[in-house]
Amino acid sequence: MSQAGGGGPGAVFAGGGPGAVFAGGGPGAVSVSVGGGPETGPAGPARPRVVLGVSGGIAAYKAVEVLRQLTESGHDVQVVPTAAALRFVGEPTWAALSGHPVATDVWTDADAVRHVRLGREADLVLVAPATADLMARAVAGRSDDLLTATLLTARCPVVFAPAMHTEMWEHPATRANVATLRERGVLVIEPAVGRLTGADSGAGRLPEPVEIAAFARAVLARGPAGVRADLAGRRVVVSAGGTREHLDPVRFLGNSSSGRQGYALARAAAARGAEVVVVAANVALPDVAGVTTVPVVSAAQLRDAVLAAAKDADLVVMAAAVADFRPADPRAHKIKKTDGAPAPVVLLPTADVLAELVSDRAPGQVLVGFAAETGSPGADVVTLGRAKLARKGADLMVVNEVGDGLAFGTPDNAAVVLAADGDETVIPRTTKELLAHRVLDLARAKLAGQPDVGRDTGARVTSPAEGL
Repeated sequence: MSQAGGGGPGAVFAGGGPGAVFAGGGPGAVSVSVGGGPETGPAGPARPRVVLGVSGGIAAYKAVEVLRQLTESGHDVQVVPTAAALRFVGEPTWAALSGHPVATDVWTDADAVRHVRLGREADLVLVAPATADLMARAVAGRSDDLLTATLLTARCPVVFAPAMHTEMWEHPATRANVATLRERGVLVIEPAVGRLTGADSGAGRLPEPVEIAAFARAVLARGPAGVRADLAGRRVVVSAGGTREHLDPVRFLGNSSSGRQGYALARAAAARGAEVVVVAANVALPDVAGVTTVPVVSAAQLRDAVLAAAKDADLVVMAAAVADFRPADPRAHKIKKTDGAPAPVVLLPTADVLAELVSDRAPGQVLVGFAAETGSPGADVVTLGRAKLARKGADLMVVNEVGDGLAFGTPDNAAVVLAADGDETVIPRTTKELLAHRVLDLARAKLAGQPDVGRDTGARVTSPAEGL
């Protein structure tokens, strides 16, 4: 019997608020909501409180969009810049967009004791960009401005999004500081690779603001406990999106998968400390921060990429919607209407990637499949998912009902997770980020006690900060 938060297919509502219980979804399935959401008051739910720290780097201008993303998604954001950050973006900009006064020192509004209050009251502290100087001061426990003082008093999850030149990021001093921060419970997002301040390119670019904001929301979604590094040292492969099988250079057989659920799984795995590779089939979303993305188009390309990445993976999650069939004779040139009615399209089956993974898996490797089902005469989606689990031989099968605005392209999702040992877990409709974490909870339980298949990448701790 398993537990999950929320309500779902076949669920029976038996209460409301923290501790509400939902039951249903098949034999032995129980789903329990355990609270963990924002506080409520007479005016309704309180907005999650985020401290957005901004340190003095050229990427400070991107933090303006991070601020906008968070405020527009319902967060109460207090910006705490360093004095150097204000040389890139001025105080009026931060104050106007956040709706709060801005200070850099501990002397402003001293009677409010802001250097203590901000850290205590925050649900999340996010520093973007985090320069090499800021991280060094945090490691040393410096408290010489409002931001470093806030970091020392914070007892909520803390996220750093570094940005600096490649040489600075790769310097042994910076690497040691990053390792120390992670050991203390801080989530340090891996920087992106790309164009830097000048003409050079490399590791050290600030991830895109929309991705940083999504990462922050994913951490907040786990509630006051934040995100724990229970996948540290593990290697995770996730497939995402939908494959395309071309009829000719401009037409293809495809599906409606957006890749949102796969990317949510990748983001959640990275937040929990894993080294993550995403095999992305035609996904029009920003790359997930701190994750290696391998773009593919067809089912054959996805097969090759997944099998290669899975060789030293501890966990493989096949969230992509992979085509079952491909045209037998794709045309080299566009099929013209003026050429007359085309011949009937002959279809051939594509490779069964999940079945290949099962047959070739390394000892201890955990495999998770997805089943997008609409039901059929005489069989509901769970029955069809159970049959797919038995046919494929995976450890877990995440069964989604799709169609009519369900699953594909939506921000939310619901699922029933079937286990090879007969266990069944209902995950009620919730955000795709929370569903991703619940799936990883179940997968991690399968990994418990198993040796690392992937290489040890070192701890990437993302539990609530115990002080810097």
